Amino acid sequence: MARYNRIHLGPARKNDPQVHEAEAGAAIMPGTFIVLSSGRFVNAGASTVGKVWLAQENYIAMKGVTDAYTAYAAGPPVVRGDRVLGLELQDDTHYAAIIATGTNISAVGTPLKLAASGKLAIATPGTDNIVAFADEVFNNNTGSDQLIRIRVSGIPGAQGPQGAPG
Repeated sequence: MARYNRIHLGPARKNDPQVHEAEAGAAIMPGTFIVLSSGRFVNAGASTVGKVWLAQENYIAMKGVTDAYTAYAAGPPVVRGDRVLGLELQDDTHYAAIIATGTNISAVGTPLKLAASGKLAIATPGTDNIVAFADEVFNNNTGSDQLIRIRVSGIPGAQGPQGAPG
């Protein structure tokens, strides 16, 4: 059972999040970070730099956060992939994103980086490219990937919450 039932968590005044739609180029779970590749969304990798989106649950098809988007297959026969809803990220909004099992978020504000398959992992400030900060304490010892509440980093690069040196 998922800890959250949606990816865009608010605030309530932001009830119209902006999304980008594209076909799934790979199996994509809601709550993972994604990038465009050849016009299709695929999972972001640990070395991804540049524009990323967060895969939203496919509420249009009445699917939840535990339902993956199916991928395009070149065939034959050609199988069209699902249309992925990629959330445009804003740093004043809460989101739910996936962390891998075994990850221990011990403090609010823990810096997070991209890991394999668009998931998040704990970042080292000054070394890793910080994409978000944890907005809750959670020890993921559940045996499966889980959603945690995050805020996207408004600071590009590896500077962390202090920003670039003055």
